[in-house]
Amino acid sequence: MLEKKAKGKSLDSMLRKRDLWVVQPTSGEAVKLFHDFCSLSLSWLGQRRARQQTQARRFEAGQAVPPPHVPQKRKGREAPLFFLAPASVGPAGRPGEERAVVQPADSRPALHSPRAGSGKRRLPPITASTASCQVPALASKVAAQTPHTHCMLPLTEENKHVAQLLFSSGTCPRCILRFCGVDLPAPYKHPSKELLNELQKFLEPEKPELILEAPNPPLKKIRLHEDGIDNLSEDGKEGVSVTEDESMAEKPSKLRVCNVCLGILQEFCEKGFITKVCQKVEASGFEFTSVVLSVSFPPQLSVREHAAWLLVKQEMGKQSLSLGRNDVVQLKEAYKWITHPLFSEELGVPTDGKSLFEVSVVFAHPETAEDCHFLGEVCRDCFKPAKNKQSVFTRMAVLKALSKIKEEDFLGQFPCPPNSPKTVCTVLEVECTHGAVFVAGRYNKYSRNLPQTPWIIDGERKMESSVEELISDHLLAVFRAESFNFSSSGREDVDVRTLGNGRPFAVELLNPHRVHFTSQEMKELQQTINKSSDKIQVRDLQLVTREAIGHMKEGEEEKTKTYSALIWTNRAIQKKDIGFLDDLKDLKIDQKTPLRVLHRRPLAVRTRAIHSMKTHYLDEHHFRLHLKTQAGTSWYCIIFSLKRPSYIKEFVHGDFGRTKPNLGSLMNVTADILELDVESVDVDWPPALDD
Repeated sequence: MLEKKAKGKSLDSMLRKRDLWVVQPTSGEAVKLFHDFCSLSLSWLGQRRARQQTQARRFEAGQAVPPPHVPQKRKGREAPLFFLAPASVGPAGRPGEERAVVQPADSRPALHSPRAGSGKRRLPPITASTASCQVPALASKVAAQTPHTHCMLPLTEENKHVAQLLFSSGTCPRCILRFCGVDLPAPYKHPSKELLNELQKFLEPEKPELILEAPNPPLKKIRLHEDGIDNLSEDGKEGVSVTEDESMAEKPSKLRVCNVCLGILQEFCEKGFITKVCQKVEASGFEFTSVVLSVSFPPQLSVREHAAWLLVKQEMGKQSLSLGRNDVVQLKEAYKWITHPLFSEELGVPTDGKSLFEVSVVFAHPETAEDCHFLGEVCRDCFKPAKNKQSVFTRMAVLKALSKIKEEDFLGQFPCPPNSPKTVCTVLEVECTHGAVFVAGRYNKYSRNLPQTPWIIDGERKMESSVEELISDHLLAVFRAESFNFSSSGREDVDVRTLGNGRPFAVELLNPHRVHFTSQEMKELQQTINKSSDKIQVRDLQLVTREAIGHMKEGEEEKTKTYSALIWTNRAIQKKDIGFLDDLKDLKIDQKTPLRVLHRRPLAVRTRAIHSMKTHYLDEHHFRLHLKTQAGTSWYCIIFSLKRPSYIKEFVHGDFGRTKPNLGSLMNVTADILELDVESVDVDWPPALDD
């Protein structure tokens, strides 16, 4: 009946589901089968209790593992292991054939009957003292059917041969997990020494020696014979010793350096190393609310991983199994699984892949630096000199070569498995960097002797300062940034003032150490800038995002700008001589690249449209011209409107005939521009603040 019930199922799975049925011991064969099952039950429960006790110890040690339920002894008697529940009707419903339900003692010890009206009688519970038999053959058979798992190492019997192969070649436990395809973060997070101990236990052959004694033997003594031979324990008492293999897994006397990761997944992901890195982070003086860890591994690690993968692939092929390159957990992925929680706990902030604050750790291993060199001979086209690269053997170049090289060529050039190194990796540097922050605002320029950016010609500085420096120097000091990039919505010449609401600008602050400012602090910073010079003033100073900078650039091409120019003519004019300019509409002009910007602009002829102009007569040699680039706004000191931005000075004096027509040719005079002011830049960015 036991065989019938177990058809299509493993005994272990049936026992876990608590649905095994055994025949009530009435005949000799039934007695033997009954006690065989009791032996198996006791063995399984012993393993279960061992796992529970290990988890309980881990919980007491402070690890976040809920303690499992461990059955307690009842006062005055031994804790029962299983209860037997007989029923008067068999599984097939035939009367007179009894069965018993076997349950763990921590479950409800009620007797079960599948049919109503069947008789019930209670059998005494089976304990370690009352059970007195075990059958090696049955226990070994069930053990072979049951996957071997451990609380820390989620490995099965299928992984055992690969694990033993890698371990004997000098591979660390975490790399063994990677090549066994364990893609769960939890097993990697245990300390290296604990994982090593657990791996050794996993690789050791099972040697259970279950000796069941009966101080008060039952009335009928039962002796079990396996193949007619009595098994005796070491002290002469009856019992059964079950062993599968006398060979022991190799136990290294000390923690060896892994031949695959070169120690990366050993001491460099333990809490002691993380603590040292975090001390450097805290000493760097950066402000941050999250962190992202970036690691750079030596390129020869990819070669060693490839060699280990080929080794495992060949061994699994002998068992008709396959192992793809993507089935192996990436070293960087495993390293982040281990270190990210430790970094987060030590620094008190979450780890976030999108964080602007980055901690970069660079590893090197000089001892194995030549591991990649043979690839340079086999795949020459993969290794080409590049700027800012000290060596051609970069990680990407090595990966490209490994994807091209044939397996037989690789195995002929590099040892498989890789040789064990004598030293671990070294840490070249731990660098902290913060992503750029952006400050935007609008500036007014009141000086006609101040360039927008530093004016340096042939290495010689022409002006003592600039708009860019007067603003950015204060921002650099307060944000404690390393450098900056200044940009604005257009630019004015050194002798052009910017009035009205000012010109929008943005400053990119690179690697700032301070990044959090309140609105009041930004207002105080704005006041500090304004008090430092009477040549400029800023308004609407605020923190913005990188994406918001695009609004300023869009406005540079699409929005309107209003100008006011003071014009001089070589001959005397009357008011009526300039009146016709007010009536010109949609005047087309062709403008070559001006001579003054030809050194930095491509030579081209650009067509512009002057939609309208307005004049204000001053005297016989001077009049004021108000103009506005771009169309589509109401009249406000508008003299003429251009379809697209143009060079205003060149339109006035003609630039030696490079702009046609121009104001001088239209009036039949020689005209020049004496003063030019930017009255407004109509870009709705950045948002206006209440000052």
